[in-house]
Amino acid sequence: MFTKTIKLFTMFGFEVKVDLSWLVILVLVVWSLSAAVLPQQVPGLSSSTYLLMGLLGALGLFMSIVFHELCHSLVARLYGLQMKGITLFIFGGVAEMAEEPPSPKAEFMMAVAGPASSVVLGAAAVGVSILTARADWPVPVTGLLRWLGVINLYLAAFNMIPGFPLDGGRVLRSMLWQWKNNLRKATEIASKIGLFFGALLIVLGFLSIIMTHTLGGMWYILIGMFLRNAARQGYQGVIVKQALSGEKVRRFMTSDVVAVPRELTIKQLVDEYIYKYHFKMFPVMDGDMLAGCVSTRQVKDVPHSEWSEWTVGDVASECSTENVISPDEDAMKALVRMNATKTSRLMVVDGNRLVGVLSLKDLLRFLALKMELEGDEAGEAQ
Repeated sequence: MFTKTIKLFTMFGFEVKVDLSWLVILVLVVWSLSAAVLPQQVPGLSSSTYLLMGLLGALGLFMSIVFHELCHSLVARLYGLQMKGITLFIFGGVAEMAEEPPSPKAEFMMAVAGPASSVVLGAAAVGVSILTARADWPVPVTGLLRWLGVINLYLAAFNMIPGFPLDGGRVLRSMLWQWKNNLRKATEIASKIGLFFGALLIVLGFLSIIMTHTLGGMWYILIGMFLRNAARQGYQGVIVKQALSGEKVRRFMTSDVVAVPRELTIKQLVDEYIYKYHFKMFPVMDGDMLAGCVSTRQVKDVPHSEWSEWTVGDVASECSTENVISPDEDAMKALVRMNATKTSRLMVVDGNRLVGVLSLKDLLRFLALKMELEGDEAGEAQ
C-alpha cells in the first residue's frame, strides 16, 4: 500500500508515519482552501490570510486523521491486538494491524472508535466556532474552526459507508461474523459491498468529468480504485490467514540449508552462491555457530569494485526477530514477519541451532494447492 514512509513522532507507544504521497494531499488541501473554499465561506480577507488559513487547515486535517486512527489503535490495544503504527497516505490514514481482530466484539468496538472520535471532534469544532463567532473572535479563526468541524463530520460519514475495509464495512463484517460465526463469509460479503461502492465512486468520477469538464472527478476515480483494491486484498488476507491457521513453520521449512562462512568474500558470495542458487538471503556461519544472515540488499550497498576486499562478515546482519523464527511458530506469523521486513526468507532456529530456512515461495505454493483442492472449505472459520 505504501511507498516511502517517514516517521514523525510516537504517541502512546504508536509510531506515526507519513507516506510521501501525503505531500500531494498537503498541497491540494492548502491550495483548495486558500484559493476556493475559504474565500467562498469567509469572503473579504487578504490572499496572505487565506494562505495562512489554508496551511493551518491542512495541519488541522492532519491532526484530525491522526486522532481518528489513534482511537482505532487504542481500542485495538485494549483487546490485545498488536498495532504496527499509524501511517498517513494519499487517501487518508490507516492504523496498521499485525493480525485480524480476535472476536466480532473487538472488531465492532475498534471500527466504531474512529468515526465516533471524528463526530465528537467535528461537533466540538462546530460548537466552538459558533461560540467564538458570538464572542466576536477574528473571522479567520471562526471560519477555520467551522471548516474543521464540517470536514470531520464528512470524514465520519464517509468512513461509515458499509463497504470493507472502511470502518462501516468493518462494523458490518463484525455483525455478519457474529451472526454467521464465519469470518471468511462475513469478509466476503463486506468486501463485495466495498467493491460495489468503489465501482460507484469510479462511475461518479467519470460522470463528474463529463458533466463539469473538469478533472475534479479524478479523485472519485482514484478513491474508488483504491477502495476496490483494498477490499480484494482484505478478503484475500482472511483466506490466507485461515488457510495457514494451525500450521507450523517446520512443515514448510527446508532442512537442507545452504549457508555461507563469515570469511567468504562478497565476490565469492555472488559468483558461487547467489548466481548458483538464486537465493536472496543466506545464513552466515561462524564455524558451527549461526552468526546472522546476508542478503542481496546488503551486497548492493558495497561498491562492485570492492567486492573482493569485503567479506560476508563485514556486511552480515545479526540474528534478530526480523530474520529468525522458531520451527514451532505459527506459519501465519512467519508470513506477517516476511511482509513487515520485505524479505522472502527466514532462518529457522531451534535454540541456538540453525535447523532450516523458510521461504515465501514454499508458503505460497502450499496456499495455492490448498485453495485448489479444498476451495471455500479452506477458509471456513474454526
